[in-house]
Amino acid sequence: MAAINPYLNFNGNTEEVFNFYKSIFGGEFSALSRFGDMHLGDEITASEMEKIMHISLPIGESSILMGSDTIESMGPATSGSNFNIAVSPDSKEQATHIFNSLAEGGQVTMPIDYAPWGAFFGMLTDKYGIAWMVNYEASEQ
Repeated sequence: MAAINPYLNFNGNTEEVFNFYKSIFGGEFSALSRFGDMHLGDEITASEMEKIMHISLPIGESSILMGSDTIESMGPATSGSNFNIAVSPDSKEQATHIFNSLAEGGQVTMPIDYAPWGAFFGMLTDKYGIAWMVNYEASEQ
């Protein structure tokens, strides 16, 4: 069965926020990538390269709090709508089914496909206005 975890977006202070959460919940970051790690070239500014592209903090045995900074091209993160629900399916087929089902009547932000980090990934807002990220770690198969 797929796992569901919150994914938070911030305007440049994700590292500070996640260090705060880490001080409360303990543990270690299971992932920390910066936009500069993605080799996006001229698509981002030099100052945006140091911003957090993705960070994960496991909490308890089965929850993961994840997040990222927004960069100028993404627009600002607005309190109250600065989150997504991240779904981690068990297979590419399950990822495709979940993505396509949630997309019915909604709006696809990023079509589901293989991402630069190797996952089968897509983003959408469902017909009820809820933002979703579907991320199947294809490299685990």
